[in-house]
Amino acid sequence: MEPHDYIVTDIGGDYAYLQQTDAEDAEPFQVALALLPPETDIGTKLRGFMGMFEVID
Repeated sequence: MEPHDYIVTDIGGDYAYLQQTDAEDAEPFQVALALLPPETDIGTKLRGFMGMFEVID
């Protein structure tokens, strides 16, 4: 398993919607905001690996 890059496309209630940026045909999916870094907002770029996420530039 390898890390993947995502961008936050929307936030609704307690969930953020992530779009994988390193796969053309990936569907957006929901992740609980509690699992994301506190500074996460719409447009934030994240790297995810095994359920853990970090903000990237």
